[in-house]
Amino acid sequence: MTHLAIVTGASRGIGRAMARRLASEGIAVAAVSRTLHPGDGSLAGSLEETVRIITAEGGTARHFVADLGRPELDRAALVAEIEDAFGERVDILVNNAAAARHHGASFLDIDRTMFHDSVETNVWNTWDLMKAVVPSMRARGAGWIVNLSSRLAGPRVGPPYAPHPLLGSVLYGATKAAIDRLTTGAAMELYDDRIAVNTLAPNRGVATENAARAVPGWPSEPEETMAEANLLLCTADPREVTGRVAYSLGLITEFDRPVRTLDGTALVEGWQPSDIDTASLLPDHLVFNPAPPVPQALLQGADS
Repeated sequence: MTHLAIVTGASRGIGRAMARRLASEGIAVAAVSRTLHPGDGSLAGSLEETVRIITAEGGTARHFVADLGRPELDRAALVAEIEDAFGERVDILVNNAAAARHHGASFLDIDRTMFHDSVETNVWNTWDLMKAVVPSMRARGAGWIVNLSSRLAGPRVGPPYAPHPLLGSVLYGATKAAIDRLTTGAAMELYDDRIAVNTLAPNRGVATENAARAVPGWPSEPEETMAEANLLLCTADPREVTGRVAYSLGLITEFDRPVRTLDGTALVEGWQPSDIDTASLLPDHLVFNPAPPVPQALLQGADS
């Protein structure tokens, strides 16, 4: 049987990177997003481009258009459509799609509409898709679920509180904290089914177009480190690697995992396990706060 992965938010950024790296290992990829054609969204990237890249690299992928933030979306039907198209049951799910982050808004500015959109897309969508794929994973005898999280799920450390370009990130951070807790609980409940459930976050921001607009100049890591860490979590023994609130560079160094290009053909210079200064990595429960000095121009230019 061929492994079949669903990757949400796969039209651009980290989602596309993870889809490409999975496909480079012979895993069939169902790329899911709202953006089908180039130019359809406010950011560059589309499902058509993702599938075209994967196919050109020798992988297998199909695109599936879905607005994962719609409360009325039948996610079980989406999974069934994907499985029918590939003729395989899903055994890998990567929940990467996320709502608008509203980083520049104080918790006093968050209204009910923003709150419900974030909870629906970030939390319930993740939860509902997990429920939808479990029957297939049980039928296959194993499965892997990776939910994308963030250091912003951790506490702001203080007082004193250093200036931060993302303010308290209360809404986004709260939904990611919920995902962390959902993940560890589901990992316990699904352990006997050999279904691994983990979260993955970057140790540093990944300089995608969206992230670069939000916090220009922030310390970053390449998308290849996230893609490699995700591949590890999607292929490791589900009896051994599950229930983790994991971070990309920590995983790479812990498992001494070579970081390969997204097409799998070469090593990424400067980001191999021996290149990573583990002493510089923050403890897993901390976010970047107190933060390094941030120029005032960046604070004023932080995108919401």
